[in-house]
Amino acid sequence: MTSRALLIVNPGSRRGKSGFAEARARLTALGLNLIGEGTEPSLEPAEQIRRYQGQVDRVVVAGGDGTLNAAVQALVGTGLPLAILPLGTANNLARTLAVPLDLQAACELAVGGPRRQIDLGWVNGRYFFTTASIGLSVQITEALTSKTKRRWGPLAYGVAAVRALTRSRAFHADISWPGGTRHSRTVQIVVGNGRYYGSALPVAADAKIDDARLDLYSLEVRHWLQLVALVPALRSGHHGSKGSVEALRATEFDVTTVVPREINVDGEICRQTPARFRILPGALEVFAPAPEPE
Repeated sequence: MTSRALLIVNPGSRRGKSGFAEARARLTALGLNLIGEGTEPSLEPAEQIRRYQGQVDRVVVAGGDGTLNAAVQALVGTGLPLAILPLGTANNLARTLAVPLDLQAACELAVGGPRRQIDLGWVNGRYFFTTASIGLSVQITEALTSKTKRRWGPLAYGVAAVRALTRSRAFHADISWPGGTRHSRTVQIVVGNGRYYGSALPVAADAKIDDARLDLYSLEVRHWLQLVALVPALRSGHHGSKGSVEALRATEFDVTTVVPREINVDGEICRQTPARFRILPGALEVFAPAPEPE
């Protein structure tokens, strides 16, 4: 029986418009029967999933982490597996799952590749794949524009980070989790479910998307120059060993701040503190290679 797939494409992603025709042709050539709205922005990803969920056996999302986050809000509970064609800028979920960045290889995986169950994060009623964060990353996201991302690609995050760094200010936050509490004066709190976020930075060196736990770290630096000194550790994922970084692991966290602060959820600013974070183990099936044995 020919498989039927809903193809969702974000025309605003870095390679959305140029990659759509190629992706559709490759998927069709591999035997997938496609339905969907194409690149017309008439329906949001969640609306498309609700409209077509009874007509397909998988959902293929071609775009970046923001498009994937929009889709998963309606995908949970449908029983439909997710396939990813990484046409975004950072493609952090694809990197976390080892989905090929090459379009042809990603299409082959979407059509006949293996599947695995992954966890989802949840914050204040919204699901997330990779991270939800408060502080500096919100300022970086606000400094990013579609034009900048199309022009600079992953380097756009560095450009935006430089702009945000000198304007960053520490804030007070209370963090609680089963068995513990902490008062933090921080410039950024990141709660991760997957491995990568931002410009492909690891949440932690050993973070996994199927370990049924969340990784939280808080950057408790006093000056932005201290943050610059942390860059090598942040890029390797070993920042948790530094004295100016508090690293925690738990199945849930609660974060409160003196005044409401915006939350960056998979690259989209869409929630505010106080924030309740939870892990949902094995909540979604995805087309992805099996994880490498430890």
